[in-house]
Amino acid sequence: MSTFRNRSTVLAAATTAVLALALTACGGDDSGTKSAGPAKRNSAAAGSTSESAKDTDTTTGGDTTAGGDTTSGGSTAKNTSASKGSGTAKGSTGSASAAAPVCTTKDVEITAAYQGGPPYTHIVLTAKNTSGHKCEMKGFPEIQFLESHKENVPAVAKSKPAAPIVLASGAPAYALVKVSDGGKDEDGEPVSAFSVVLQGGGGQAAVKAPGASGIFADPANAKTGYWTYELRNGADDF
Repeated sequence: MSTFRNRSTVLAAATTAVLALALTACGGDDSGTKSAGPAKRNSAAAGSTSESAKDTDTTTGGDTTAGGDTTSGGSTAKNTSASKGSGTAKGSTGSASAAAPVCTTKDVEITAAYQGGPPYTHIVLTAKNTSGHKCEMKGFPEIQFLESHKENVPAVAKSKPAAPIVLASGAPAYALVKVSDGGKDEDGEPVSAFSVVLQGGGGQAAVKAPGASGIFADPANAKTGYWTYELRNGADDF
């Protein structure tokens, strides 16, 4: 009987040891839930770290640095570049280059000559740009022939050019002026010099009349054309 009990005790102890080893190898716990081994836990932690790194790149690096469309990257740089664009500058430069200052009496030399032969009813004013830069001849010459007649000689509307008259350095502009009807009974006076005002703030000049004895001017019949690049048939016939 003692031998049988001893064998039973040995078998029971061996069985208990085998069960303990089996439980340890399978990774069981008291709750019956299997837990991940050390290798699996380390792998999961590494994957989580990699995802965090990717998220960090998306927020502060990656495409942003390379000129992507994120808030802190390329789009902001592109928009800044666009805001620095040359639209305004070009606009400003274009306006400045297209505009020309008004010709003043310091910019042009004004002379007068007869137009045609007797009875010398018309003269031609020539304004030559001597300034060294371009300038614009505004409108028509405002002329007063007589000290006793302070009204400007009226302009003929049909002689107005379609575009502004901008003179390059050394270029002339012309204006045809009717001084009288050439009649004996006109109420006029001889004129050796007369005043010309340039419109647009160009100032006033004294112009010597052509001929040794000057011209005969009748303010009641006098008319002037606009400044033009050249005298034109029809438009400057009056």
